Amino acid sequence: MYPTDLKYTRDHEWLRQSGKEGTVGITDFAQHQLGDVVFVELPEVGRRLVAGEAFGVVESVKTVSDLYSPVNGKVVEVNQKLLEQPELVNGEPHGAGWMIKVEIESLGDLLDAEAYQQLLEKEGH
Repeated sequence: MYPTDLKYTRDHEWLRQSGKEGTVGITDFAQHQLGDVVFVELPEVGRRLVAGEAFGVVESVKTVSDLYSPVNGKVVEVNQKLLEQPELVNGEPHGAGWMIKVEIESLGDLLDAEAYQQLLEKEGH
């Protein structure tokens, strides 16, 4: 069900790594839990990230939720489209709804797609 080319956090973010760069977003499960996303607050380019620490916020009609970094590194790009079209997070969470691109220094504690699916099942989802 979840793309196998991604790594996942226990907080429901994903990472698509390409060399020393990674793209980060939230999982399909996370966007379903949030409901209709109405606002996304993302960090500035150049900000240093620490794996497991909050880097932004996603707001939906139901709740506000922090976004947690899957890596240690530096933000090199933010998805500007989300500022005008936050609903991309709902429509394409593993694609056009990505949040940030990061220059990776080191990875956090990440799961492969199978382990992430097992985590969801263990949590009763």
